[in-house]
Amino acid sequence: MFELLFKYPPAVFRNGDVVLLSGWPVGLLGVAIAAAALVWGAQLLRPSSARLGLGRAVLLWLLQTLFAALVLLLLWRPAIQIAASRPQQNLVAVMVDGSRSMALDDPGRGVRSKVVAESVTARLLPALQSRFQVRLYGFSDRATPIDRLDALAVDGRTTRVAESLSEVLRASRVLPVAAVVLFSDGADNSAGSRAALEEITRAGIPVHTVGVGRAVVPGDLELEDAIVPARVPAGARVKVALRLRHHGLGGRTVHVSVREGERVLASRDVVIAREPGQERGSQSEELFVPAGAAGAKTLVVAVDPVGDEIKTNNRLARPLQVVSRKARVLYVEGEPRWELKFIRRAVEDDATLQLMTLLRTSGNKVYRQGIDDATTLAEGFPTRAEDLFAFDALMIGSVEAAYFSREQQQLVKDFAGRRGGSVLFLGGRHSFGDGGWSGSPVADVLPVRLSAPSPTFARRPARAELTPAGRTSLLCLLEEDAAKNAARWAALPELADFQSTGELKPGAVALLNAAGHGAAPAPLLAVQSYGRGQTLAFTTGGSWRWRMELPHEDTTHATFWRQLLRGLVARDAGPVAVSTDRALYADDERVTVRAEVRTRAYEPVSDARVWATLVGEDGRRETFELGPAPGARGLYETRLSAARPGRHRIEVHASRGDTDLGRESALIYREDGVAEGFHPEQNAELLRGIAQATGGRYWSIDDLGDIAGEITYSGTGITVRETLDLWDMPAVFVLALALRGAEWLVRRRGGRV
Repeated sequence: MFELLFKYPPAVFRNGDVVLLSGWPVGLLGVAIAAAALVWGAQLLRPSSARLGLGRAVLLWLLQTLFAALVLLLLWRPAIQIAASRPQQNLVAVMVDGSRSMALDDPGRGVRSKVVAESVTARLLPALQSRFQVRLYGFSDRATPIDRLDALAVDGRTTRVAESLSEVLRASRVLPVAAVVLFSDGADNSAGSRAALEEITRAGIPVHTVGVGRAVVPGDLELEDAIVPARVPAGARVKVALRLRHHGLGGRTVHVSVREGERVLASRDVVIAREPGQERGSQSEELFVPAGAAGAKTLVVAVDPVGDEIKTNNRLARPLQVVSRKARVLYVEGEPRWELKFIRRAVEDDATLQLMTLLRTSGNKVYRQGIDDATTLAEGFPTRAEDLFAFDALMIGSVEAAYFSREQQQLVKDFAGRRGGSVLFLGGRHSFGDGGWSGSPVADVLPVRLSAPSPTFARRPARAELTPAGRTSLLCLLEEDAAKNAARWAALPELADFQSTGELKPGAVALLNAAGHGAAPAPLLAVQSYGRGQTLAFTTGGSWRWRMELPHEDTTHATFWRQLLRGLVARDAGPVAVSTDRALYADDERVTVRAEVRTRAYEPVSDARVWATLVGEDGRRETFELGPAPGARGLYETRLSAARPGRHRIEVHASRGDTDLGRESALIYREDGVAEGFHPEQNAELLRGIAQATGGRYWSIDDLGDIAGEITYSGTGITVRETLDLWDMPAVFVLALALRGAEWLVRRRGGRV
């Protein structure tokens, strides 16, 4: 319709420059229009025009002036000058997605690949071939030239839009490419598109994307993600956080489960939430499973299919590394008290924890427990980073800040910030503000602000109250069922004492609050990330009452302290820390491995030799060198190939000269034939982003008729400057007719016809 009225495609008016070809001065045109306006105005002021009325007279004058201005403008010969592609001297690349998601049948539209083939063959190619040379490409994980669309097999295991575009542009670098037209549902499941997209943008060639497929897939239930910790100690509980996406399933009950092999570790029914006014939604759920014995494991998280839906997106595999290393926790206590005794008793049988305690018995004497030998902590609290950082977690009880030197206080701060360990502060007579900690470097580390008035420690009962964050935290998990867990916390005896602190710091979270006796709830157990590690505050020294006042067979106190201490060491990172860009590599064998290498004092090492060994389930081993990452001291990376499906272990070893800096490992899982089942709806956001970044446009499959004109006048490739007349546009004659018709109607209503 636009070209019918305006003769040329919209791109001409967006990209061209309007000129007047008569050569007469533009100012003269203005004078002529003003003169015409005066002439028509003078005529309307005659006595014979009085019976028209003022309103009709003004409207009639305006219509006559506009008509005169239109005629005068046409005499000045308006035109558009624009750079147009030279016929048959430019190339247009047409790329068609051949991944498995294009074989989906969208209700009311048909199979995506067939819709594209029909549209391209019947509508796009004839329009393009009249002016351009056209090359066809099919793509999924890479782009391949094809002669015709019926030769495209829709069986690609993965979609890499940006990387396929880069391949086409590199292959056409010596040719005058006017544009790329890309047909896809945008279901990109690659992890390395950013660099490729930057390369496409630099090429300066517009990419016109054509979206295929529906925005939603009705009735589909998708397990979008499952988060499992990379490693846990043997015997621990593992929180599996999963996210479900759904459309049109509100109110339905579905079954979720976690398995290891054929063994079900946990399962339960979940009701899909109804969201007012929305058929599409997502929700998060949690399951808790036992880690079991040490070893490499694969957990399969699944949701049972609902009816006839896409079943490949209902399960996810996640690797889990269960370690048997005994974590070393240093606990410094300033006075003998019940809390120390019952904490030691709670964890003494835990094979994953070694609790070493330094108890001050007098001014210059300490009593050591749980030590390796007579030399361990013989000088008291460590004064060197290498000695303190050899521990995995640190606990500080009722001991004043002045007990530690300024250097030792800085070491405590560095233990969390630089070492990446966890520091737990306990309440007591000499803790927090009462111990003078507000003036120490450690005050920056605490998750709570310290109250100025003293004393803040009171031997008065307080009740532990579970917060919303605490309900989902492993640290506060006494029962796996949420309702039972909350009820068990509510039934606990009161604490023997409580210490007031200030408010939570930004970024800190309270897992437990202390409440009772009319006082407002205050943080009891708070946690925050600090640097590479985390810090916690447990503002009581009286949790021992949970053990004393409950039946002897009740294990609540021991369960809480075991989980709390395991939580302290769960995020421990050694001098060599290993990470990968993903845990699951679905239909993708390219694995990015990063290693952070530090000394025993946790200073970055920039001159290390670092190598990784990829070990498959079949025992095959491949070794890869890691190189320094640009712009980051102590960070090394490489990309390796995990070609075979299954679980793989990546062992990283670092050394400097003859010094062994350490080694660490990580698990990944490779799986084929599943990636294209996830996010099957059209990803219009990605396609719009590519088009916008490259100077192209996003089109729907129904609007292909305008693409050829858009490319012709985009100014890319080999172009020629064209001058296009505007005087003979049908819209001009329609406008002239409309003005004269409106004038006739005004005169008729005024009785002057």
